[in-house]
Amino acid sequence: MKPQSPHISQGVSADQGLFKEQSAGDPGMMFGYATKEARLNDVDTELMRTPIYFAHQLTRRLAEVRQQAIMQGLYPDSKAQVAIEYENNTPIAIANLVISTHHAPSLSLRDLRHQLIEYVMKLVLPDRLLSHQVMDRERDRLDSTVIVVNPTGAFLVGGPKADAGLTGRKIIVDTYGGMGRHGGGAFSGKDPSEVDRSAASMARYIAKSVVAAELADVCEVQMAYVIGHAHPVCVRVETVNPRVSNDKISQAIQDVFDMRPAAIIERLNLLRPIYRATAAYGHFSRPEFPWEASDCVVELPRAMR
Repeated sequence: MKPQSPHISQGVSADQGLFKEQSAGDPGMMFGYATKEARLNDVDTELMRTPIYFAHQLTRRLAEVRQQAIMQGLYPDSKAQVAIEYENNTPIAIANLVISTHHAPSLSLRDLRHQLIEYVMKLVLPDRLLSHQVMDRERDRLDSTVIVVNPTGAFLVGGPKADAGLTGRKIIVDTYGGMGRHGGGAFSGKDPSEVDRSAASMARYIAKSVVAAELADVCEVQMAYVIGHAHPVCVRVETVNPRVSNDKISQAIQDVFDMRPAAIIERLNLLRPIYRATAAYGHFSRPEFPWEASDCVVELPRAMR
């Protein structure tokens, strides 16, 4: 174990280095994303893109059926992927979905697939996106949806025994499922002084505030930092169906939100021990986290007057 480079440390520590306030410890770009397209009539997806929202809900349900012994022979290691067809930016059907889950040798692939459809998929996915018709086992299809379960045929060895790794392995599933951009910096394993984590959370907070305030249907916020500087060197906004210009939204964001690292930590109360829960089901569209609050829906429009 070696200490952090003193030249980096003085950048993230107040009263050290060229500037006297806490600043970014590394250059980088952070993105935040929010969208109204996933506001389905019977599902509140917290302004998140539909495919990644349902992927997380499927893995949550997998944990429930395992912990409650609704399905026998399941183990904790699992993952899901959902592809959705759109029409005019509206979800109209699930094109295909994949569930891979660690299981006991006694659970056959045939039984696993059947039980996952009955106890997981049908309870998570809306009827209009995935029908309850009988599955055609020869083609692995349920209505028009292609269903893939454990595509190698078996998943008998899982967890760190099968595939160990460090932080950064799942940065897309942690964020927006590939729809919103990612700056490249992983979140897990980093404390909030690292803008890879704190500024990415702030960017989501800002993007969600813009959409919740009805300033646009979709908002992506980009923030860029350099080591040793507290304020971002760039704040850029891209929107779909904005009510005012992107320049006005960007200026309002900079008037309302303090994007210095220390201010982000204070506003979102990031020094609390809340990060263990982010190890599964993504970091966003989860109301229990402070960056998911929509508490600036009045402030942002007022800043444009």
